[in-house]
Amino acid sequence: MKNTALTNVHIALGAKMVPFAGFNMPVQYTGINDEHETVRTGVGIFDVSHMGEFILKGEKALDLIQKISSNDASKLYDGKVQYGYIPNEEGGVVDDFLTYKIDDKTYLLVVNASNIEKDWNWISKYNDFGVEMKDISDETSLFAIQGPKAADALQTLTDIELAPMEYYSFQKGVFAGVDNVLVSATGYTGAGGFEIYVANEHAQQVWDAIMEAGKPYGIKPIGLGARDTLRLEMGFCLYGNDIDDKTSPLAAGLGWVTKFTKDFVNSENLKAEKEKGVSQKLVGFEMIDRGIPRHDYEIVDAEGNKIGRVTSGTQSPSLKKSIGLGYVDTAFAKDGTEIFISIRNQPIKAVIKKPPFVK
Repeated sequence: MKNTALTNVHIALGAKMVPFAGFNMPVQYTGINDEHETVRTGVGIFDVSHMGEFILKGEKALDLIQKISSNDASKLYDGKVQYGYIPNEEGGVVDDFLTYKIDDKTYLLVVNASNIEKDWNWISKYNDFGVEMKDISDETSLFAIQGPKAADALQTLTDIELAPMEYYSFQKGVFAGVDNVLVSATGYTGAGGFEIYVANEHAQQVWDAIMEAGKPYGIKPIGLGARDTLRLEMGFCLYGNDIDDKTSPLAAGLGWVTKFTKDFVNSENLKAEKEKGVSQKLVGFEMIDRGIPRHDYEIVDAEGNKIGRVTSGTQSPSLKKSIGLGYVDTAFAKDGTEIFISIRNQPIKAVIKKPPFVK
């Protein structure tokens, strides 16, 4: 198992550590509900250094990205971030990822930890453009500082004006006394905040500075458990649960980042699928009766016929009720439709609800 640069810090803070995507990661410190509430109402810091980072450089870096990405990266300008996915040739998803445009010849791709090697090999396979590729995952630390008080908590550490930064943009500058730190107005919680990319050698210095600057704002370290409940309240997909090598990105609701104005891997087949229409859709749902939906539980109709399956589910700390995501036959995908989750062979009532669950 791999460690992040700060694994010993998390252990010293009393984190419960678990294996995740090949890494030894903190799942919780004080408890998922407490950490979740901290991010929703104040500010928390996540060590998500397990994520992967690739630098693509060269005259044709954009051409390579356009080939492997569903989204149209030609729309990016310097300092802008874009969400997209990497389609495979069978109609599924290799990974979902972020593209950062540093300049016309330099891009940063941020990929999921469990897919670093797979993504690298896939992008390399299509690199007929002479693009220089560098995997900087093992030398890069990534901290997500999330919550409504994030900008105030961090502002003393940098000259970058944080509060006015537009969503999905980034700047490079001095942060906590370290030069060339990338600060982006991105995150996976829906609570607002920033993600900080820094070389491993400066990780401890930056972490300590953030914890100190955040003290007046009640900052706490947050684990992967609350990261999951926070993203689920927003209805954000998690690779390996809600999307994977076999799920249709169109069924997963990723049509908004599927741009048929250009040619990309499997674009013709996806275009045909869009025209034909998908047989299932990824939907959000709230439980009406008591019960917690879990990954792969069956979704059934009133007569007990299987109409889909749960991909993610949890008890929402904000709503004090259970919520989930799952694929259902399109006839059942409309907001307000009554469905049932099969929990220990008992049909438990739920209702289709369009995310985000928490506004």
